[in-house]
Amino acid sequence: MNTTLRLAALAALAACNGSGVLGPPSDPDYDPMLDAADFGRPIDNPLFPLVPGTTFHFEGESDGESQSNDVKVTNQTRQIMGITATVVHDVEFVDGEMVEETFDWYAQDDAGNVWYLGEDSREFEDGEPAGSGGSWEAGVDGAKAGIIMKASPQVGDRYYQEFYLGEAEDEGEVVAVSQSVSVPFGDFQGCVATEDFTRLEPGQRERKIYCPGVGLVSEGSLDGEELNQLVDIDAP
Repeated sequence: MNTTLRLAALAALAACNGSGVLGPPSDPDYDPMLDAADFGRPIDNPLFPLVPGTTFHFEGESDGESQSNDVKVTNQTRQIMGITATVVHDVEFVDGEMVEETFDWYAQDDAGNVWYLGEDSREFEDGEPAGSGGSWEAGVDGAKAGIIMKASPQVGDRYYQEFYLGEAEDEGEVVAVSQSVSVPFGDFQGCVATEDFTRLEPGQRERKIYCPGVGLVSEGSLDGEELNQLVDIDAP
């Protein structure tokens, strides 16, 4: 991996451009003002394109065990706060056994920012449902939408990805741009690296890399215990 991707995250903050205004991270007063009239376009942000019918396949390791994810952009939509969100189905396996199934909801505003509007997540043990922790929906019980990919990410940008006070408070920070990256699926240029973190789990940070025309190609913990990379794409 390009050594630039191993640089420490910058601490500078940046405001979000687009239909919402993001407050300071870890701020319970965070309140993005979303207008449904600012949404409705396809999700075609080059760093996070979601074409219905596309399935992304990831493989890697987690705590010494083999891990894989199948992420499918469905043809389904969900109405959230008057916004039509695209439904993405994500299934995670550890050593070949399904451990989590999630339906994520995304929408893109007219400025090109991709917003994360919530998720319906279920965990499994020995093939049986074992909980739904982490599920949330913007506009329900105080939960609020966050940015998953900005229209024009710059180093130092920091933003909420999701906000459900005390339950889901993931944040992201752009730590590198214009990167060259190699993963099992191929070689990419012009990629953006982020570090994700949450005050709910202090000390844990995850590095993610997004590449033009594809989106997420790699994610892994900074301690090296987890790494998941794109290995294949099934196009519609």
